[in-house]
Amino acid sequence: MKYRTLILVLLAVAISAFPLFLLRDTEFEGADAKAGELIAAAAPDYRPWFSGIWEPPGGEVESLLFSLQAAFGAGIICFLFGFYAGRKSRRKERPIVCP
Repeated sequence: MKYRTLILVLLAVAISAFPLFLLRDTEFEGADAKAGELIAAAAPDYRPWFSGIWEPPGGEVESLLFSLQAAFGAGIICFLFGFYAGRKSRRKERPIVCP
């Protein structure tokens, strides 16, 4: 059971990482690009004070990474809900013994 879960997680990571190498020259604009255009139109002399460390090769890759981040966060939250619900149910099942 433990190895099956590990294999499935590695398979999910491999399937998610495959488009990073397959789709190199993709174009897709999101809300960030539109906001940059509005700022450039409102204040043409504005210069950004920060730039990203790594620029993804395309918008689809950026969407993939955002989706993976959201899924990872949801997985952690669901795990914690299940963990604490299981802890609570175990407390109810065990009788309290007073010395």
